[in-house]
Amino acid sequence: MRIKRSVTRVFALSVLPAVSCAVVAYFGYYAIWGERGLLALSDTKASLGVAQQQLADARGKRLRLEHRIALMRSDDPDLVEELARSRLMIGGPGQVAVSRAAH
Repeated sequence: MRIKRSVTRVFALSVLPAVSCAVVAYFGYYAIWGERGLLALSDTKASLGVAQQQLADARGKRLRLEHRIALMRSDDPDLVEELARSRLMIGGPGQVAVSRAAH
């Protein structure tokens, strides 16, 4: 009888620490290897860097386009001639038109 009480008491006293250790281990595992853990942070930072680079490229293209639109609105004769030559592939007398990739 006395041994049974002793075993029951030891078991009862060890349940709370065991459950606490299990909870800490569970949350600790997911804090490091989980979907939003520390290891996923480096992947997220890498994808953020790629997205920021794409945003910078898109902003640069937009600024170039806005500049060309502003030149078109001001009736810049050089731009009008450049557009006419690139679209129509014609040149002046004695000139040869060679197509090239757009910049």
